[in-house]
Formats: sequence, structure tokens, C-alpha cells
Amino acid sequence: MIPLSCAQIAEAVGGELAGVDPAAIVDGSVERDSRAITAGGLFLAFAGANVDGHDYVPAVTAAGATVSITTRPVDGSPCIVVADVQTAVGELARYVISQLPDLTVIGLTGSQGKTSTKDLIAQLLAPYGSTVAAAGSMNNEIGHPLTSLKADLTTRFLVAEMGARHVGDITYLCRITPPKVGLVLNVGHSHIGEFGSQDAIAAAKGEMIEAVLAGGTAVLNADDPRVAAMAARTSENVVFWGEAPEATVRANGVELDALGRAGFTLELGGEQHAVQLQVVGEHQVANALAAAAAVQAVGLTPAQIAEGLSTATAASKWRMEVTERADGVTIINDAYNANPESMRAALKALVAIGRSRAGQAGAGQAGAGQAGGGRTWAVLGPMGELGDSHTEEHDAIGRLAVRLDVQRLVVVGEGARPIHLGASLEGSWGNESAYVDSFDEALELLRKELQQGDVVLVKASRFVGLDRLATALLEEASQ
Repeated sequence: MIPLSCAQIAEAVGGELAGVDPAAIVDGSVERDSRAITAGGLFLAFAGANVDGHDYVPAVTAAGATVSITTRPVDGSPCIVVADVQTAVGELARYVISQLPDLTVIGLTGSQGKTSTKDLIAQLLAPYGSTVAAAGSMNNEIGHPLTSLKADLTTRFLVAEMGARHVGDITYLCRITPPKVGLVLNVGHSHIGEFGSQDAIAAAKGEMIEAVLAGGTAVLNADDPRVAAMAARTSENVVFWGEAPEATVRANGVELDALGRAGFTLELGGEQHAVQLQVVGEHQVANALAAAAAVQAVGLTPAQIAEGLSTATAASKWRMEVTERADGVTIINDAYNANPESMRAALKALVAIGRSRAGQAGAGQAGAGQAGGGRTWAVLGPMGELGDSHTEEHDAIGRLAVRLDVQRLVVVGEGARPIHLGASLEGSWGNESAYVDSFDEALELLRKELQQGDVVLVKASRFVGLDRLATALLEEASQ
């Protein structure tokens, strides 16, 4: 963050100084975790259901924090007292961004792929100027301003991932970081239980396009009709990516390697360049095209973009992390989150990797196909926030697993049971699909049945915590 006096911060957030020198300077980081505070920092005393940040204010003061933002004075500690800490951090971030006239904000949203695309964009931009982007998925009304506050006078680019659960959420986040480039990836089913319909989701995601600054660029998915229609919501420049005729950023000749990574010819700006992605899954091609279109809008050349896409790696954990154990079993940890679209993409990536491994074994290489292995396993938990479509969407995933010829399906948890039922009805499966109630049962089944060359996908919504299963499977071979 840029250095600010406590008086400046109080004015920006509409707070009152309590026990603090107005001239005292905050020149450290802004933190909500008391353990992360360093000298000169600013502490945000959020009051949660189980932990009240106000209890830690004396400790952060002793650790060197210049001031804390609180909702009440704390004896012996310098505070800026506000009505609501969450509102205050948003206002502070908005003020800081307004003081950085040379900063370019690239905002992006979508039902899935936001974090992977954000990571690609940040890696593409980093060689050409100081770049700030969220760690993981800090894309809500707290994480977004905290990320924005990392920007300072040296920052050239801010990659602002924005999520939404309600109409108006993205408008609020864009007020904090007005985007010069606004990107919408897709309109899917994520949070449909909150929104009620895909049209309502589209209305919310399109707020990004309405917020694009004068002279800026809207970057839209030509292959998603709801996204493509958002062009009508801006008078600024519009760039389309995808396969549809109007797309000017395209991928030709897509092929997957043995790890399920896509290679293709990138077409943009009247040029063609070879790209070999380092991230896993054919669905990453769409993310790469979106990233390419966004960074071209801020001045990168087609050659720079192709080179950057070919070296960018997965930067956020539990998203299509592919690891081969010492015993030849491959684990794909995609357990950070799940919705119907990302489930389908992950299953397709699993099958592509399985086929590649089987092909290697057929050519006489070690790995798939040995000792009865070489099977594809999908270990799936429930998807959250699907509302009335919960059963239908889970059933469809089970049926898709059969149609894709996933060899074994392990369904974990009551919320995911329709996946098992759908698979059983689609393929008249017997032991190919198994339902278990718990993490422990799933782990025990896999311990007994996994063989050299098998490829295992682990995926569920974040609240399920199925990433623990992927971690346990990886630890199995190292013990």
C-alpha cells in the first residue's frame, strides 16, 4: 500500500481517531490475520462468529502495527473506529487505487475459470511491469480490497478477479478498482442456487462490462451467447475470443500431450504463433485465449503472448494439479471447487490423460496398462449452491462419466449420491461405480484397489474438503 497517515486513512474510511497520532504513518501491509502484522502495518479487526479481531488489537499493537481499524475503541491501542470494518476496507482500497493514476486494472469474472485465467494474465504481464494479483481466489468483498491494497506507486498492473453471489456485487467491486479491461469468461451454473437462473447470473457478470472505463476494452467469450450479448452493455471497444466467426483471438489445431496439456496455434492480431500450455486440460485453451485477448488490450504483442502462455504454470493450488506417485499412480487434485461446467471439463481431462498413458504403455513404455492398471478413476463429491437443479446436475455428471468411458467412479457423500445413481442408470454399471459416505471409506477403497498406471481425479466443491483425500493419496506412496 502507499504510505498514508492515520488522518488520511480516517478521512478515506469515514472513521474516528481513538488514541492515535493523526500524523502516524502506515507504511506496512494491511492484514486481517494478527499473525501476519509487521511494523508499520494496519490491522483490520473483523468480528466473526467464533473469533473477534478486537481481542487481538493489543497484540498487534505490541507487534508494531501503526493502527487498527475497529468498530469500538480498544484501551491502550491506536484505533480508527468505524461503523463496519468490511465497508471501511473497501473504501480504503478505493481511495488507494484512486491515487495510482498510472495503474492499469484488468478485471475479470465468470462462472468458472476465473482463478486459472487470473493466474495466466498475471504471469503474462509480470515481465513487463510490476503486477499485483490475488493469491488463490480472493475475489469477494473482503479478499478483493485486500488484494487491491497491495498496489503501490511502483505497480503497473492489477489483475482483479471478481466473484459474485448477488446482482450488484461486481458493480461494488468495480467501484473499488475501475477496470481498463473488463473480461467475462462464461455464464454457467455456479451459485445458481443464489441467483435463481443463468439469466440472473448473466445480469450480474455483465456489470463488469458496464464498468469498463472510457477508452477501455471489453473482452468477451464469443462462444457463450449470454456473454457475447454483453457487447450491447458498453460503448467501448469489444474484443471476442473463441471459435465463433466474430472471434478475433482463436486457437487452431488443438492437441493434448501425455499430461493432458494443450498445444495449438494462437491466432491474434493478424499473426499466428505456436503455443504449448503447461497447465492441464483442454478447457485451459479457453482460459488462455481470454488471457491473450486481455493482455493484448494493454499492449503485449502476439509473440510476447505466445511465449508467455507457453511458460505459464498453475499458480493456485488444488486446480488440476497432476502428480505421479513413485508407484506409478497419477493423482489429479482438482478439489478446490466444483460446478457442473468445471466437473465436465475435469472428467474430459482425466480421460485424455488416461488415454495418453494407455498409449504410452501400448508403445512399450512403463506406466499405464501394467499389472492390470491404466484405469481412469473419478472420485467425486457434491457440488454446492445448485438450488433446485442439484439432483439433475449431479445425475448428469454421473451419466457423463459413463459416456466418457471413465473406468471407475467413486462418489463421496450423500449430497453427491445422484452422481452414482445417474452413472448406474446410464451404463447399467456394477462395481464400476461405488458410493461411500465418507472420506475414510473412499480412502480405504482406493488403498485396496489402485494399481500401477491408474489415473485418479479428485474433485468436489470446496466445502467438502476432498482435497484431504488427494493429499492422503499422495502421501500413501511416500510412507
